[in-house]
Amino acid sequence: MSRIDWATDVLSWLPADAEAAVADLGAAPYRGRQLFQGLWRGHLASFEDLAVWPRSLRQAMSERYRLQRAVPLAEQRAHDGTVKGLLRLADGESVEAVLLPHRYGWSVCVSTQVGCAMGCHFCASGIGGRKRNLSAGEIMDQVAWASAVAPGRVGRVDLMGIGEPLDNYRETVRFLRLVHEPSGLGLSYRHLTVSTSGLVPAMLRLAEEGLPVTLAASLHAPDDALRESLMPVNRAYPVAKLLAACETYWERTGRRVTFEYLLIQGVNDGTALAESLADQLTFPAHVNVIPWNPVPEHPFRPSPPHQVKAFCDALLNRGIPCTVRRELGQEIQAACGQLRRTGALPAPT
Repeated sequence: MSRIDWATDVLSWLPADAEAAVADLGAAPYRGRQLFQGLWRGHLASFEDLAVWPRSLRQAMSERYRLQRAVPLAEQRAHDGTVKGLLRLADGESVEAVLLPHRYGWSVCVSTQVGCAMGCHFCASGIGGRKRNLSAGEIMDQVAWASAVAPGRVGRVDLMGIGEPLDNYRETVRFLRLVHEPSGLGLSYRHLTVSTSGLVPAMLRLAEEGLPVTLAASLHAPDDALRESLMPVNRAYPVAKLLAACETYWERTGRRVTFEYLLIQGVNDGTALAESLADQLTFPAHVNVIPWNPVPEHPFRPSPPHQVKAFCDALLNRGIPCTVRRELGQEIQAACGQLRRTGALPAPT
């Protein structure tokens, strides 16, 4: 898709952009800050709703810019408290986002693309390919949806939904700055996680951005032959290059990298594979083990609990921190690897 024009994309504006826009209309800069706060603290739906603005400014902005927020079409709730939302975008496309309950509070898993081009053979999100990138504002709107639904504050954001965040690098980084902005949602960078299938050049670029976010690398196998059978991206960026990029990320940011490892019965769950992985992790890292969540189009089975424990024990015995992800929302197809775009819907009139 063509690059998004931040000059007209109101939801992707940083405070300085909003200040410049209102100044161009002859208004004081603080009016721009009021707009930014209204968008993300008040879920402003139109310029007309910004009552602190004079009518003349509201009218001028309405004539020059379009403010179109994502529309929640459906919500599904699981017994564990997980909520999955289907959100329609301005062009009629749709994405899913997931609100997740934890002991420490609430997090939201957001999508960064409509569909996904990575083609991982265990995931629902890439079925049908990638339609387009999301703008930073469209990603932000998913957080706004979660904040409206959650009974408490949403304190963490995981870019682990539909799409490869680093394949939409420009908008992903823009989003990270937006969601951190103190006059808006004000989330700590340390409470933001960017997941990647292993786009090494973009990982190295992110390491130099000065954003101390957590990087979560989808590994799923410790050797090239097995990983390539699961993840086509490995042909371009094999395991050794991925691990080297993760080590560089740790060195540049001081942030320990998380490795996500889906356990698929009889495919990648042997203890010998865990031992091989442990031997290769020579820098601070954490392995997040995830029993595979069923996707009807793929013929796998999740590893049974005893094999999950054996895999983790093999890592722990070699000094590699390992946890098993508490899977939430599987009953509503909201768990890791189960999100998907539903296809184009009629655009709003």
